[in-house]
Amino acid sequence: MYQDLSTPLRTILTPGPVEVDPRVLRVMSTPIVGQFDPAFTSIMNEVMGMLRSLFKTKNQWAFPVDGTSRSGIEAMLCSVIKPGDRVLVPVYGRFGNLLIEICERYGAKVDILEQEWGKVFEPAEIIQAIDDKQPDIVALVHAETSTGRMQPLKDIGEACRKKDVLFIVDAVASIGGVDVRVDEWCIDGLIAGTQKCLSVPSGMAPLTYNERIEKRIALRKKVERGIATEEELQQTNSLYIKSNYFDLTMLQDYWGPRRLNHHTEATSMLYALREGLRLVLEEGLDERFARHQYHEKALVAGLEAMGLSLFGDPNVKLPTVTCIAVPEGIDADAVRKMLLDMFGIEIASSFGPLHGKIWRIGTMGYSCRRENVLAVLGALEAVLVYFGAPIHKGEALKTAINYYA
Repeated sequence: MYQDLSTPLRTILTPGPVEVDPRVLRVMSTPIVGQFDPAFTSIMNEVMGMLRSLFKTKNQWAFPVDGTSRSGIEAMLCSVIKPGDRVLVPVYGRFGNLLIEICERYGAKVDILEQEWGKVFEPAEIIQAIDDKQPDIVALVHAETSTGRMQPLKDIGEACRKKDVLFIVDAVASIGGVDVRVDEWCIDGLIAGTQKCLSVPSGMAPLTYNERIEKRIALRKKVERGIATEEELQQTNSLYIKSNYFDLTMLQDYWGPRRLNHHTEATSMLYALREGLRLVLEEGLDERFARHQYHEKALVAGLEAMGLSLFGDPNVKLPTVTCIAVPEGIDADAVRKMLLDMFGIEIASSFGPLHGKIWRIGTMGYSCRRENVLAVLGALEAVLVYFGAPIHKGEALKTAINYYA
């Protein structure tokens, strides 16, 4: 009834998921060992150490949550937010709205600061909103793949620390592709993803948090267990953490020296994450960030030589995602379909007000290679010629090849 699985070979140039490094796929076939086997707990310790290096942090807690990137975001927010907490969420794209929804589900009173899609906030705008709204937490997306923009964080983090406000950052789309400095930027909690710049399959959400967050969630655990002092009870109106699976205090017991059973570990995914992190560190963080910028410049040069316009403020462009304005009269989805059907190349549309108005090309991790950049430029030009778009024929590939040569 069912045949052997045979998926088509694709050139994936979306903002995620991206092509998985073959070396990562190889280690996923490594034999399974028990999750409390010393060989496996040693792998767990290595992963935590590599995550600290990637995140540029000295935090004790740096480990993955089993699940897609959203599981890490939910674990962080559900563990930190107490019912009635005020959370400030600056929104400049789709994934800021996701933070709002999750915060509200856990009882937060959310204050929203909005920016036009394609731009980011001046840090002073957010700092002023912190003064005005007096939030307990600021939750912010670092890299918005929906718009291809990247929000500067350092000044905001420093302001949050001075005002004793927790600063939680969704860095799912930036970790491994651009420089992120958890300690230097005063980030209290950060969530990453595997399926973007790390070139690991979706299925784990690495995160890290500092002692400020650890202290808060430890107090909530005391309330749950009925062992909080009167003074501690006065410090919090908290109920216990609502989720079992995403309770960071329970995950600490699992990832810490006690190794208390919490869930059955996704063994092969942890192998994959370890290999992905190893490859990132082997390449070198600075070298990896420079590689992403190098191929981004080739792609942008080719697109502009073709006569296409880029979308969004160029001063805050996310180096790993390039957004292109769809030429007038061109069916954006028809172009994407022909790219996939004829060339096996996948690029992305966007969401909400930008759907059908821009294309998004991701150059992330293992997908960020010269042959991919040249392939998408040549294929996109051919498809646009087919649909009668007014472009400069023959210029995109020539310009990109000259850049590389």
